[in-house]
Amino acid sequence: MNTRRRRPIEKKEFEEEILQIDRVTKVVKGGKILKFRVIMVIGDKKGRVGIGVGKAREIPSAIAKGIADAKRNLIRVPIKNNTIPTRITAKYDAAYVFLAPAVPGTGIVAGRVIRAIATKAGIQDILSKSLGTSNPLNIARATLKAFEDMNTVISRNEGRKKERIGGKNEAQ
Repeated sequence: MNTRRRRPIEKKEFEEEILQIDRVTKVVKGGKILKFRVIMVIGDKKGRVGIGVGKAREIPSAIAKGIADAKRNLIRVPIKNNTIPTRITAKYDAAYVFLAPAVPGTGIVAGRVIRAIATKAGIQDILSKSLGTSNPLNIARATLKAFEDMNTVISRNEGRKKERIGGKNEAQ
């Protein structure tokens, strides 16, 4: 009797979370134009995370634009033993973010924005503190900047280790 076919459920590549929904208005000659700004964070819990901003007249289309923007701004987060490998500080505009590795079992000790980003990245143990502004967009961008800076610090340290190892082998 029931011959209607169901659409197959597609597995999403990324988990999505809304960080903030803002109602913004633009005053023009004829009145005010109302729009919504949505800040989205996406991640695969395997080390890839991104944030995006979408603006539209309706919230669902702003969310879709935010997800598309976040997919364009993906970064890889270094994860070592379910935490970050080193402590780091980053600044974006007036937002300062301090991130430090934590021992297993600590959990995510962070505010709402950093917690959302760390969870979507797959980090299970981290200590953090955000200083300066409480603007979620600037805190999110400072957090991603910290993760990007961490990648450069790690690659720089690996280069130094290779130089030392190469120097020892040449001396012997």
